Amino acid sequence: MQPTTRQFTQNARDALANASLQSALGKMETGFVANRATAAARLPEFEALRDQARDIKNHTLENLDFYLETFEANVIASGGVVHWAATAEDARRTVLDICRSVDAKTVTKGKSMIAEEIGLNEYLEANDIEPVETDLGEYIIQLRHESPSHIIAPAIHVVKNQVIETFRESHPQFDPDRSLEEPRELLDEARSVLRQRFLDADVGITGANFLIAETGSTVIVTNEGNGDLTQTLPKIHVVVASLEKVVPTLEDASAILRVLARSATGQEYSSYTTFSNGPRRAEDPDGPEQFHVVLLDNGRSALLGTESQEVLRCIRCGACMNHCPVYGAIGGHAYGWVYPGPIGSVITPTLIGVDEARHLPNASTFCGRCEQVCPMRIPLPKLMRHHREKAFEEKLTPATERAGLGVWAFLARRPALYRLATGMAMRVLGAFGRRRGKFSRLPGAGGWTAHRDFPAPQGRTFQQQWSTRGGRRNAGQ
Repeated sequence: MQPTTRQFTQNARDALANASLQSALGKMETGFVANRATAAARLPEFEALRDQARDIKNHTLENLDFYLETFEANVIASGGVVHWAATAEDARRTVLDICRSVDAKTVTKGKSMIAEEIGLNEYLEANDIEPVETDLGEYIIQLRHESPSHIIAPAIHVVKNQVIETFRESHPQFDPDRSLEEPRELLDEARSVLRQRFLDADVGITGANFLIAETGSTVIVTNEGNGDLTQTLPKIHVVVASLEKVVPTLEDASAILRVLARSATGQEYSSYTTFSNGPRRAEDPDGPEQFHVVLLDNGRSALLGTESQEVLRCIRCGACMNHCPVYGAIGGHAYGWVYPGPIGSVITPTLIGVDEARHLPNASTFCGRCEQVCPMRIPLPKLMRHHREKAFEEKLTPATERAGLGVWAFLARRPALYRLATGMAMRVLGAFGRRRGKFSRLPGAGGWTAHRDFPAPQGRTFQQQWSTRGGRRNAGQ
């Protein structure tokens, strides 16, 4: 997927002007947000589980080499093959070689953000292999030639009428006058098309929510059952997963599963939680003849021991973007790469470079809601601030922004001068804006006043009020 993160500002403007997108995003507050709050309230130990989940992942990351090697040994013991992929290109080539080994023409796919990250669909198509997305949301956007706009709801940006239009154009084999007004009718039509694709595919490709070291198991959670059909019907099951998905034990995976669905959709558990161990055994009624796991690094191991290591705790629940006011206003495509929302603002600069994605860490109000709801307690605002600092240190921010920060830093290091300057600014702005009580235009604040009025200052500065109430200016006083 070619990043458009450099055009984030224009992407955001286009998103704000897109009426159908705004209609789709308007339902998030009453859907994911309300459901997550209800599910968390029903589980008294929810906060304790978040702590436990964080500790499990921290321990795993501190011993990642041991658990990955343990996982590999147990996959091999169960008859599977593990492929180590340092880069996206390595992962793509590995998957292609596996597909060509059985002369595959069609592969079915379960929803996988890692597959999106490595651009697997485009690569397979370029090599004459047709990938068929089987998650309903992914199927819809594949027909529309779009990318996912949300980690767990890839077609959240599409409204029903657009889905109807897409199905009529993409399914000419059906009666053109058929009814598609009911969601059930759309679901049945997609199911009737996908059923034969499941049967025709030689290879099934899925991601993994977890890799369990002690058993060599891979785990996927879905609500449609498409993941089960993708991995059991074809001759070969290929799991493409990133290194940090490993956890030590089945019990650890179970603990994190308890916060995953609650944080994502507000369910206690997803409808299907599927554990896979190796290829089909002699006594199994069904299953693949071959089982492959492609372990992708793609820059993640370089994060270990750095300020960004905490982002590797992410379990891709999407809670941060469900609660983010910026994502709620512009949707996921504006972020310009695979991972949108607050987690994307941290992961994307990490994986493709701060120079490529320096806008994203600024796409935040720093309200802290993302950190409040993250089941893995990832300090997303702190990590975004780290990227901002890095962009400043590498002189990637515009000269005007750097100059403004330089002035602010000069004043901040001189408290007396800072108080004098802010006091004068308050008086001047207050005098000019007293009559109307607001500014509709203000030099240096065009980004603010383009969409809202700037209130005229009233009363005294924060510092003055703080002193009046007995507040200390610093810890040493």
